Amino acid sequence: MGGVVDLFAGEITTELLKMLFSIARKSCLCKSSAEQLSSTLEQLRPMVYEIKMAGVELTPSRQTQLNSLYKTLEEGIDVTHKILASPRWNVYRNLQLSRKMDQIDKKVSSFLKIMVPMHVLADVHHLRADTAERFDKLEGSARRLEQRLGAMRMGGGGAGGWVIEEAMKRVEEEEERWGAESGFVSFGVGLELGKRRVKEMVLAERDEFRVVSICGIGGSGKTTLAREFCKDDLVRSYFCDRILFLTVSQSPNVDQLRAKIWGYIMGNENLDWNYMIPQYNLQYEGRIGTRPLVVLDDVWSLAVLEKLIFPGCKILVVSRFKFPSVTKATYEVELLTENEALSLFCHSAFGEKSMPLGSDENLVKQVVSECKGLPLALKVIGASLRDQSEMFWLGAKSRLSRGEPVSEPHENKLLERMAVSVKFLSKKVRECFLDLGAFPEDRKIPLEILINMWVELHDIDGEDAFAILVELSEKNLLTLVKEERTGDMYSSCFEIFVTQHDVLRDLALHLSNQGLINERPRLLMPRREKELPKEWGRNSDQPFNAQIVSIHTGEMNEMDWFRLDFPKAEVLILNFSSTEYFLPHFIDNMPRLRALIVINHGSSSAVLKNHSIFTNLPNLRSLWLEKVTIPPISKASILKKLSKISLVLCKVKNILGQSVELPQLFPCLSELTIDHCDDLFELPSTICGMYSLKSLSITNCHSLYQLPADLGKLKSLQTLRLYACPTLKMLSPGICELVRLKYLDIAQCVNLACLPESLGKLESLEKIDMSECSQIRNLPRSASSLQSLRRVVCDEEVSWLWRDMEKAMPDLHIKVTEKCFDMDWINE
Repeated sequence: MGGVVDLFAGEITTELLKMLFSIARKSCLCKSSAEQLSSTLEQLRPMVYEIKMAGVELTPSRQTQLNSLYKTLEEGIDVTHKILASPRWNVYRNLQLSRKMDQIDKKVSSFLKIMVPMHVLADVHHLRADTAERFDKLEGSARRLEQRLGAMRMGGGGAGGWVIEEAMKRVEEEEERWGAESGFVSFGVGLELGKRRVKEMVLAERDEFRVVSICGIGGSGKTTLAREFCKDDLVRSYFCDRILFLTVSQSPNVDQLRAKIWGYIMGNENLDWNYMIPQYNLQYEGRIGTRPLVVLDDVWSLAVLEKLIFPGCKILVVSRFKFPSVTKATYEVELLTENEALSLFCHSAFGEKSMPLGSDENLVKQVVSECKGLPLALKVIGASLRDQSEMFWLGAKSRLSRGEPVSEPHENKLLERMAVSVKFLSKKVRECFLDLGAFPEDRKIPLEILINMWVELHDIDGEDAFAILVELSEKNLLTLVKEERTGDMYSSCFEIFVTQHDVLRDLALHLSNQGLINERPRLLMPRREKELPKEWGRNSDQPFNAQIVSIHTGEMNEMDWFRLDFPKAEVLILNFSSTEYFLPHFIDNMPRLRALIVINHGSSSAVLKNHSIFTNLPNLRSLWLEKVTIPPISKASILKKLSKISLVLCKVKNILGQSVELPQLFPCLSELTIDHCDDLFELPSTICGMYSLKSLSITNCHSLYQLPADLGKLKSLQTLRLYACPTLKMLSPGICELVRLKYLDIAQCVNLACLPESLGKLESLEKIDMSECSQIRNLPRSASSLQSLRRVVCDEEVSWLWRDMEKAMPDLHIKVTEKCFDMDWINE
């Protein structure tokens, strides 16, 4: 059956359904016929596809029936082509074609009646194939896990730099898993069984099964199961690849989520987050064809869930909790069996499918037993014991067994068990892990924020900070996620993100919140609240000795803040969701503050109030502002020690206007990052007086059309990024005076017409990225003088120009890239 069914399940049906949808929109006479045939095909496709997925040969009679169906569908393709080509005024021809389509629908309907027993046949095929399938899936899972647990080592970088390429190999493997929540694999047939049960719920035609759910304790593999279900061929075919996967979390922006869901149902995925959904539209039952599937992951509240349920779609809820009043069917994720748990643990601890020769079988099984079949615990604890001595294993087993009160529920035991893996870390690495609890759940953390924070907080350099990230990743305590362009020593930290399983974040919070509140090294709010914790107010008569303070609220006015004293605070993280935000007065009581991070998670830019606090931050070295309107900063606010500024999704005209004397405000600035700032039209000429600037990164600023003529005065500049600035038409000749410049990035500057004629004067230039610069068709003659150039990234169209220079530049490596358009940042 292979050839026919493959064609049926793939190209033929997909093409026909698309054409029928076009007919239903454009051809009035054939609309009803197209809708009826489309509906019939939707009933047929899951049946035939399920037989294909069983992987068993059909009998000759069944094969003949499928051949007949295939010919009928080919006739359908031919008719739909003719309908789409027929002008609307030719009523007689359209009427004839409509009748032919009705005949095709009758043939397919007749086939359906004959083939009703196919469901039974498919079930039999599943039974016949089940044993072989289990072994195949087990072996495949083992291979994938073995790949993901490959070594992640630091590479050596020249000129004091640090290389990301080797470390990111593991990340590339993780990305292949379609963004898996924590990178672990549920071993054996448990995952396949779960997928099959979820299919039975989701693919059921009954209306009462419109909202179904997957539930289980934290770390049991709920999200992994949901993602694997969404990747399944049958599921994707059933929903015509219309699957929306959203993470809700404990602190959701409900309006944003509602707009995303409604926009997806309506076919308008760019719907504004502030769009008000009319009540009469809630009767909408979806467009022609199969309704989309909406997966709501990490749901914590019934009240939130009820606001996210719309007509016109199927909904799969993934949560630690059951919501029986809303979901009509629930699959409870089962923990791993003894053998499955042992296999997963051995992969994490030994990198093998089973216990290696010479290992203490009883000791290994005792440790596995203490993990109680929980995939996340098996993976993290196994990784923490890898390459350790037998005495180390014995100590771990003892600690695991001591952390288990008999009456305590399984999920509550998890944090104490996971704490064992953290206690085995070195002190500095352990402190860095605990710092991760300062960030909101289910959010990508830009690597640049972590690197800057750890450099300031733990007195380490960038290389050591990145090495700690790699170690935590190797021990499965976090996951590194990279953008498409990342991969060498010039990759920006801004292109790499850190994600963490919510159970691991809970662990960091659990360990950080021990001891007296005024003596804790970290003062953290675990989730967004309307106001500051009352416990903080009750203890505000004494100073807080925290080095990190993390606050997560909605809109805050002046009267919403307590009087708090933080004499030892070095890092302040302000997360909020609102259009206005009053910066807290207690920042004045942070004399040691070295890193300030302000992030608005709302749907539009927030106006910051009380910006006078910037006048009293003498030790501030790193500033990150995201999705805020930056207020004017007075000349009295001289930030003498500020070395790094990152402005993301901000309104910047008040700080980057032509009248602003940047060298006076930021006399020691070495790194300036501006990303997705749509009101940046031109850089102020005063930026050319910032002689200490080493890195200038302007990315995704679609309004930027001009650079200062005197940019060449930045004699210390080593990195210049002008990535994805489509309005920029030329580079100022002054760029060629940047004698220390090592990296130039002009990728996706689609209207950039040419490179400067004096480009060859950049004697230190080591890499240039000019991919997707479609207007550049020639290179300046001086380019052959770039003796330090080692790497060029470009499109195929201009690669031959650079290859002509390879003879004179033997160390030159040319990389031809494929076009990549990534809009994932919109979902953040």
